[in-house]
Amino acid sequence: NEQVEGGKCWRCGNPVVKKNLKQWFFKITEYADEMLEATDSLDWTEMVRTMQKNWIGKSQGAEIDFTVDGSAETITVFTTRPDTIFGATLLVLAPEHPMAKNLADDNTREAVEAYINEAARKSEIERMNESREKTGVFTGSYAVNPANGQKVPIWIADYVLATYGTGAIMAVPAHDERDFAFAEKFDLPIVDVIEKPEDDEEAGLYHGEGVLVNSGAFDGMRSEDAREEVVSWLEEQGVGRTKVTYKMRDWLISRQRYWGA
Repeated sequence: NEQVEGGKCWRCGNPVVKKNLKQWFFKITEYADEMLEATDSLDWTEMVRTMQKNWIGKSQGAEIDFTVDGSAETITVFTTRPDTIFGATLLVLAPEHPMAKNLADDNTREAVEAYINEAARKSEIERMNESREKTGVFTGSYAVNPANGQKVPIWIADYVLATYGTGAIMAVPAHDERDFAFAEKFDLPIVDVIEKPEDDEEAGLYHGEGVLVNSGAFDGMRSEDAREEVVSWLEEQGVGRTKVTYKMRDWLISRQRYWGA
């Protein structure tokens, strides 16, 4: 047991003591692929089968390492669209990310800590509400995009969840709805790296497939063909790797004191 530093009960004012509690997990993530493959053969409605697949939430993509400018530290992001890395104009960390507070400087520390504390009071459902206006705070630090060597600002925003991927994303505003809304709100750069079809009338945003532009040696390639090529190139540089993630988590079961499970 340990006393939480500065922690007091909101009701009685006594010091708060954190007690270590035994917990058990069913490691259902070991069966994610097996469950996913079996879903189509289940005698369920299409809606329920879709819900099951979304709950498992398999995503195939890549982990990419961004070096923090002026430091030996790196931030690893997970993305399903490594082909758009040349359009990554900022990194966004979940408020719970272990590096979130450490990236703040003297000018931003107060705002960063206030934002992290505010985010802790919001539910995951509230944070994932697509209609909610985006919020965030600049840490004062920058990272280096490994694809083009450009410095990109590191932000903290509650639309990124610590429970998905690495808790950090490379934001590509030109080709992702949430990143686009965030960049527009805070007047951040938006760089097109996929040619937009002529019949697409949505201003400033395109999230489909197409021909790569502003992407160095990959210009002219189809985005769906370039994904593996980009990951292989990043692997050669030691800054990327293929990765599969799942939204599903192991099932935690615990009881206070010694009720058992």
